[in-house]
Amino acid sequence: MEEYVLVCEDSMEGILTGVYEAYQLKKDMGIASHDSIHLAVSEPDVHRLFTTYRKIDADREKAEKVTNTMIRQLGSETWYRLTMAMASCFEDKADAVYHTIALGLRTHDRRITDRLQENCVQNVFQYARASDNELCHLKQFLRFSELQNGILFAKMDAKHHVLPFLMPHFAERLPAENFVIYDENQQIYGLHASFQKWYILQGADFDEERLVYSETEEMYQKLFKRFCDSIAIEVRINPGLQMNMLPLRFRPNMTEFQDQAGATLHK
Repeated sequence: MEEYVLVCEDSMEGILTGVYEAYQLKKDMGIASHDSIHLAVSEPDVHRLFTTYRKIDADREKAEKVTNTMIRQLGSETWYRLTMAMASCFEDKADAVYHTIALGLRTHDRRITDRLQENCVQNVFQYARASDNELCHLKQFLRFSELQNGILFAKMDAKHHVLPFLMPHFAERLPAENFVIYDENQQIYGLHASFQKWYILQGADFDEERLVYSETEEMYQKLFKRFCDSIAIEVRINPGLQMNMLPLRFRPNMTEFQDQAGATLHK
């Protein structure tokens, strides 16, 4: 039996376009089952026998059609889990999302993401949980610094593509501020102007050494570090628990751990 692999862009818009094209391919070719069609976010180095590979370009209109169908037929909660899975960094996320959607639409099950006995659903659950956990961490651990021009700047190094989910969180809490969040790993920026909409920018050059911080920023950073030291209770320091609550990978961009070797969190 011949199989098809649709190679789509590694983005939410790209994956949703792939889902649209997969349904269209199934209809046009008279394919009996979705099991013969797969999505991938990158073309494999070695092609499988009896498999046709097709490159799919992202299409916003097609992606929006799939989005509207998902929300209408599967509900907002299921849609959120699917979006978080698409935001993850796992290579087979597109195929897991596609087959979960196909299963949900076929069974008309608005709680499809609870069917963990299905491999595709189990993968979606695990991938969504991974990106959602990182999003929750960043909401707590992201640190802003004031630049000389009054803009608030924060840097992070996220494993998953969670910046589009992080921006509305801070836009709601800092509506009057001009701020920028830079994701060093994804090489993208979140831009928010005072009382305006926020945007995602990709592909711009960035040189952190050219940033000029305000005169009071260094003073406040020292005060914050002193505060963290002063509230510490030495006999209650628990490095193992601290590692679970605050993984090491978040600490280089946190004010209280900069210029520290080992970076142990105070209780």
